[in-house]
Amino acid sequence: MAIWKSGKVVKQKQWSSNLHSLYVESELEPFEAGQFVKIGLDINGEVVGRPYSLVNPPGSSPLEFYYINVPNGILTSHLVELKTGDTILVEPRAHGFLILDEVPVSKHLWMMATGTGVGPFLSILSTDKPWQRYERVILVYAVRTITELSYQDKILQFLAKHTEQFIYIPFLSREMRDFTMTGRIPQAIVDGRLEQRAGITITSDNSQIMLCGNPQMVKDTTNTLIDRGLIKNRRVLPGQITMENYW
Repeated sequence: MAIWKSGKVVKQKQWSSNLHSLYVESELEPFEAGQFVKIGLDINGEVVGRPYSLVNPPGSSPLEFYYINVPNGILTSHLVELKTGDTILVEPRAHGFLILDEVPVSKHLWMMATGTGVGPFLSILSTDKPWQRYERVILVYAVRTITELSYQDKILQFLAKHTEQFIYIPFLSREMRDFTMTGRIPQAIVDGRLEQRAGITITSDNSQIMLCGNPQMVKDTTNTLIDRGLIKNRRVLPGQITMENYW
């Protein structure tokens, strides 16, 4: 059973019709970038809680959660109604293994995300670890439409600060723009477009891949990479593919 602490809503930002960021002031135990915590609300006398990744890096405040408003969602339909000053419940201890301490050191770090799965990667990229451990860091961020391509200002800050080290590749599956790729991440690996765009080849010798997002993308991309000779990363058998499914 979760042990809750009270949190105070600082701000709510709406990115698109169903994408939001919630900013909360609350006490939280030290955590690693890439982890998640459970947040909740008392709804009709029952506490309803769900896990959400932290977008903010360790040691920063407020806590930041990037979420999608699921139609008729038990929790999200109430989260979107929260205003500055409202109270929310926060589990004080973070969890999860989508952290760089679980990822072997290599030459290149690929972060491949769909939708709100970009959240933990933004937290990781805001720390020193990826820039100290890897020669090149590639963020692949896939959404359906341009309005869903959130956090562009933050990503541009990474580009400005790490010009020679950071590569950003946005994807749109339902629209076309000059600066984005089209289609899905797994197919772009199969046909070689993704590596051509990055100017870097994915190999088991020089690549670590972190996957976060919808389960179909994670599954299909994992299978595509396994076909290329990469393996899942486990503590007992270190590999090149580290993943986390959203929903």
